[in-house]
Parts: sequence; C-alpha cells; structure tokens
Amino acid sequence: MKFEAILFDCDGVLVDSEPITHGVLRELLADSGWDMPLAECMRHFIGRTVRSQAALIEARTGRPLTDAWMAEFYARRDARLRQQLQPIDGAAQAVRAAHALTGGRIACASGADRGKLVLQLAHTGLAPWFGPHVFSGHELPRSKPFPDVYLAAAAALGAAPRRCLVIEDTPTGIQAGVAAGATVWAYCPRPDEADALIAAGAHALFDSMAGLPALWQAGRAPRSA
Repeated sequence: MKFEAILFDCDGVLVDSEPITHGVLRELLADSGWDMPLAECMRHFIGRTVRSQAALIEARTGRPLTDAWMAEFYARRDARLRQQLQPIDGAAQAVRAAHALTGGRIACASGADRGKLVLQLAHTGLAPWFGPHVFSGHELPRSKPFPDVYLAAAAALGAAPRRCLVIEDTPTGIQAGVAAGATVWAYCPRPDEADALIAAGAHALFDSMAGLPALWQAGRAPRSA
C-alpha cells in the first residue's frame, strides 16, 4: 500500500524521553510516599497521562493529585529534558524520509501535553519537519488509547485514516492507531516487548528507526506480527 500520510508518536519513537520523564515522576511519587524502582514506574505509567492515573496515585500515596503537584512535575520534567534529552537513533533520518515519501504529509500525534511536545521536537531539531502538524491528546476529548489524536492528525493532513501509517511503540498508542483505522507499525528494539505490542494489535514490528526508509522504499512492511 502507498500511504497518504505517516503519523509518528513522539516519546519512545522520536525522542528517548521515557526514562527521563519517568525518572522525575518516580522521584516525586517517592517524595509523596509511593517509592518504587524506575522499571515499575514505567510499567504503571508509560503510554498513559499522569492525570489518567490519579486514582492509583492517590490510593498509593494517600494524598490528592493537586494542580500544584502536577505543576511541580511538569517544571522538573521539562528542566531534566532540556538537560538530557536525545533523539532516538535514526529518528531524524526516518522523519526526513517520511516527509519526502508523502510530499510533506507527516504529523506528530502524541498523548503528551503540548508544552512537552514543542520542547522535545525543538530540542532535537525535528520541529521544522512537522511544522503546525503536532497534535496533543490533552487537547482532544479523549487521549490514547482512544483514536482521537490520530483522527485529528489525519484530518488535518487531508488523508483517509485507512491510508495512514502510524509509528508507535506502546500498547496504548497501538490501540489508538488501530482504533483510528490506520496501519500500525510498532518500533520494538527490545524483543521481550514484542508479545505485548502484537497483542495490542500492531500490524508489524521493526527494531530500527534508521531502517524505516529502506522498508518504505522497498514497498514492504517490516517483519509481520
């Protein structure tokens, strides 16, 4: 299939932000009374907004999830991202190739807040490739795993969702892309995560962002799920 548009998730697909963001979250939760290893924190929260897990946080900490607490999280997170954030290896190459392949019909569609998206894309030099086509699930009625952010991105690009390719890396995001009616390829550099991505509905898996342009140019999907 020749795709009309290519829609990229951001965290874990374009930028290596997950350990940074969840490291800050783990620290703040520990200060609030819920101490856990980073790996456990990522299992609970990766692919999900912090606010969507308010009931869990409040049950484990015994404290309400306040606006002030969230503001502190955002401030610490953004400061750490500015210090440490790096792009995923091969992401810039993949984005440039997608832009050329589709005549510029690409978008970044994420469950993250817009401030984080803007910071990350600017910091890694990816922002010019996406222009105004950056979409946050925070600004839509429902975030991932619902399809709203991918439907909004496809509509803005004038592409039928079934003719869009979504690049994702989490079960939550894959579910959103599948629900939108798009083809979903899952970036899976860790073999131990493959089963969960397949179970979420990924149409195919690949393990190198740098290798994506070759797959598109060859006109074939990565290894089948």
